[in-house]
Amino acid sequence: MKKLCHIILMMAVFAMAVSPFAASAQKLNNKLNNRPYADMRRWHLGFSVGVHTQDLHFTHNGFVTEGGRTWFMEQPAFSPGFCVNGLVDFRLNDYFNLRFSPGMYFGNREIKMLDTTDGGAESQNIKSTYIVAPIDIKFSAQRFRNARPYLVGGVMPAFDVAKKRSDFLKLKSTDVFLTVGFGCDFYLPYFKFNPEIKFCFGLLDVIQHDRPDLVDDPGRMDITRSLKKATSQMVVLTFYFE
Repeated sequence: MKKLCHIILMMAVFAMAVSPFAASAQKLNNKLNNRPYADMRRWHLGFSVGVHTQDLHFTHNGFVTEGGRTWFMEQPAFSPGFCVNGLVDFRLNDYFNLRFSPGMYFGNREIKMLDTTDGGAESQNIKSTYIVAPIDIKFSAQRFRNARPYLVGGVMPAFDVAKKRSDFLKLKSTDVFLTVGFGCDFYLPYFKFNPEIKFCFGLLDVIQHDRPDLVDDPGRMDITRSLKKATSQMVVLTFYFE
């Protein structure tokens, strides 16, 4: 929640910073605008490519094994992933658009598991292939020549279709993210180019606690028992072409 408050504050500062430019946009029309009617269409299509990082936030429950051992999980580093999306943009009015951008996210997480009793450690690489269906509301400032900053927020259902292995931790296939971000439309002669940064916060516990595959391996099951829940987080840098 603290991270979300910081991001909302940063977005508010961003909006206030661009407002003086938006107010003077109509006074500076001495330069030819590219694609002057692009934002007047009722709907349009596009696509995007980008990179992202996936994170897991662990909540431990203090479980102690029969041998007196306790486990602590963390993700000490981030690995870049790749994403590609389509785009359907529907104009609501001069400032708001409804956007639907289905696509796929490819990435992985390197998880470290530490036995805090004797210092023993394990590691696991969790690969994910998400099919995502983001639905966002886009709020745009007034256009300033060939640029138009915007804020965006919404929800993103995600379905992990990667094959699940019988390992220390197993993640559920379904998640839902709350998303917030910002970007800027740049009007080029033949299309719009939109770099965008988005922050995604998972709302569901993604740890699969019921592990019948580990009945014969209680040592590995102790690691899952040590977790109350784990939620996903992502930072996504996307480049839209509209």
